[in-house]
Amino acid sequence: MEAHADEIREKLRDKGLKITPQRISVLKALHALQDHPTAEQIIGFVRQKNPNIATGTVYKTLDTLVKNGVITKFRTEGEAARYDCILTHHHHLFSSDNDHIEDYENEKLNLLLSDFFETNAIPNFEIESIKLQIKGKFLSGLHND
Repeated sequence: MEAHADEIREKLRDKGLKITPQRISVLKALHALQDHPTAEQIIGFVRQKNPNIATGTVYKTLDTLVKNGVITKFRTEGEAARYDCILTHHHHLFSSDNDHIEDYENEKLNLLLSDFFETNAIPNFEIESIKLQIKGKFLSGLHND
């Protein structure tokens, strides 16, 4: 699923960010790669069209996009950080077979978690968001390939 340049520009404008070729390239990579890529995967993708882009530039661009709420960053067990351009509330399914990560949306689960922590508050801690990382194995033919 490739994002159109107009959508990307609008996303940056909505967040009050300057539209730069680097930001557009990084966001296009995130949309094209879809599997919650690492910074290294994003760098590899961006360099296919722009071989001279510096590694530091991509990292700085990713940090700016995360800081401004354009994308999110998360870590999996013992892995490098991964990036996600889907901002709606969702959880992640991690395949222990092949490191595939898939989005999982379930409003009933969101309500269950929200209700649980409403009645079981964690002392001296304000919850900002709750996202589950569910690890397991996909059964053949039951997930999006």
